[in-house]
Amino acid sequence: MKRKNQFSTSNKYWLLILAIVCIVLMGLSGFAESGKGPLSWAAGYTIVPMQKGINRVGMWIGDVSENFATLQEIKKENKELKSRLEEMTTENNRLQQNSATLERYKELYKMDQNTADYPKVAANVIASENSNWFSKFTIDKGSNDGIRKDMNVLSGTGLVGIVTEVGPNWATVSSIIDDKNVSAMILTTFDKCIVSGDLQTVQDGLLKFEQLANNENEVAVGEQVVTSNISSKYLQGLLVGYISEVNVDSNNLTRSGYIIPATDFKELQEVLVITTTKQDLIDGKGESGSDNGGE
Repeated sequence: MKRKNQFSTSNKYWLLILAIVCIVLMGLSGFAESGKGPLSWAAGYTIVPMQKGINRVGMWIGDVSENFATLQEIKKENKELKSRLEEMTTENNRLQQNSATLERYKELYKMDQNTADYPKVAANVIASENSNWFSKFTIDKGSNDGIRKDMNVLSGTGLVGIVTEVGPNWATVSSIIDDKNVSAMILTTFDKCIVSGDLQTVQDGLLKFEQLANNENEVAVGEQVVTSNISSKYLQGLLVGYISEVNVDSNNLTRSGYIIPATDFKELQEVLVITTTKQDLIDGKGESGSDNGGE
């Protein structure tokens, strides 16, 4: 019991001392504010620096709190900007794809106008037997859409190939790069030649031509090569490509060389199928359909 009373008395003393210290500090603070007397001078060296320190700590804590809030806001804005950037990138890609599709459609429309004498059906390429080159591919139109074997197929820039197999809602097209015997002619001179394609030459972006007469008719680089009137399966006047090289053969009677195809056989997506075959035209004219110079 005595020990407990000693602790109580001790606590009372400490409380009294702290109270006196607080009163003194308050007094010194008042003197410091009044700026008079020796106590004011003492307070200037004790209380004022202490207050300044406390103020600085408070300001620092306030700055840290404000900076933290600002950092959180910046992080939130950054996240929103990233999300917006992703949306804009996706939208930009979509617009670029739409623009490319529109350009292809414009080319198809132009080709349709240039071959207005022939009825046509538009189709999409849905599969290819070769991953790099469209030497043989499948389209999404078939017999239900009036597609038949031997119908000629165009891209937006020129001849693609011919229909070789037909299903109800699909058809297989063999391209001219898979054809060894396409009867063609030089558009300006009407001189006949045979165009052949293979995967080896097309890898260099070329088709080969041969059996072009070595006569007085000049054939220059850049001349257009089109399907000829004597072909048994290709309609006349369809653009095959452009002369890139001409050489006189060793027999000095014929010329041969290379053609840059009008169609890009790596980027086929949409095509036009001419729904009239060469045989339809031949039968309509009552011709025999013989072919003296290639297909």
